[in-house]
Amino acid sequence: MPLSDPAIKKAKPAAKPYKLSDEKGLFIVVTPAGGKWWRLKYRFAGKEKLLALGTYPEVSLSRAREKRDEARTLLADGIDPSEARKHRKLADLAASANSFEAVAREWHAGKSKKWAKVTADKAMTHLQAYVFPEIGHLPVASVKAAHLLAMLRKIESKGIAYTASRLREMCGQVFRYAVATGRAEDNPAAHLLGAMQKPATTHRPAITERREFGAFLRDLREATGFEPVTRYAAYFAMLTMVRAQEFRFARWEEIDVEAREWKVPAHRMKVGKTLPAHTVPLSRQALELLDELRLLTGHTPYLFPKSKGYGEGEVISENTVGKLLNNLGYQGRQCVHGFRASARSILSEQGWSVEAMERQLDHKEASGTVAAYARSQHLPERRKMMQAWADTCDALEAGAEVIPIRGNTAA
Repeated sequence: MPLSDPAIKKAKPAAKPYKLSDEKGLFIVVTPAGGKWWRLKYRFAGKEKLLALGTYPEVSLSRAREKRDEARTLLADGIDPSEARKHRKLADLAASANSFEAVAREWHAGKSKKWAKVTADKAMTHLQAYVFPEIGHLPVASVKAAHLLAMLRKIESKGIAYTASRLREMCGQVFRYAVATGRAEDNPAAHLLGAMQKPATTHRPAITERREFGAFLRDLREATGFEPVTRYAAYFAMLTMVRAQEFRFARWEEIDVEAREWKVPAHRMKVGKTLPAHTVPLSRQALELLDELRLLTGHTPYLFPKSKGYGEGEVISENTVGKLLNNLGYQGRQCVHGFRASARSILSEQGWSVEAMERQLDHKEASGTVAAYARSQHLPERRKMMQAWADTCDALEAGAEVIPIRGNTAA
């Protein structure tokens, strides 16, 4: 007699497991602990076998019968349902290993060996926030341009076209990696050129007019209510013209007082880890700042540690100095990265060579071969230029109208 849902629900556990039969080999086992397990008895190649079909009530009576009928269809075609299930599991595992997310994480792990940590973290954050929820589960070879475009259009609709454009490039690199490793045959991201919004070019806020920059320096000097280390970090960033990721993680062991320079390890530079350390000449003012800062943080590995007591720990966050500038009323007018633009603009008026300024800013060379050798060039001029920049900042802060210094060339 076929089973019914009421009969299954009423079945109580006993001292030993017992069976309640349905039809065509389907039955349910009631365990002493109260579990109810679906099983299908069948014969294949002359041998009696059992196939597990799940537990009740997660697998209902009607669903158990559907599974039974699916297994019997395989048997009619000469296929063992148990072996078919094993093959499906293996195929699912293979598909999971070749999913877009799995391939993207593998690609990211390789890239992270060359990227600065902040760059690697930002890339993974964007992938996890926008890409993996949409296409991460799909086999990388099955992702089409339409899938990718739909995902990117969602991002564009949030008003962040630049992020969408950057993710198209990033996904394109993942697909190229998948093609190179034999897990895909096409890069669908390449087909989206011209199909997306062109992100507007935005520049980091920076004061480039000398008198206005002098007023900013006076406001910075007179500011109160901030941690001393935060103020020192702002001045150090301004006097060295480096990126936030470079000065935030600066270590005392990188400072060579006698040589009057700071060696920034290549792994913290944006250009890449394969190049030599970036030499930053230190002006007299920068060295005086470091003398004062050493009294606060010299007992720690870092110039700018995070903890209030300046003990060993993490470094200040990327927003710490930015909040200082915003609280001074310069939000949208001057940011930390903007110090680089301020310095370059004002120094260019004084006639310093473009090559020296570009080396100081550590801007990437179009040719990787040239970049490998260019780090040591223009250092004599850059030493003079960085001292001139510090002197210019002092003069502008004092309210002087700095006269442009023309004709400064490499010594």
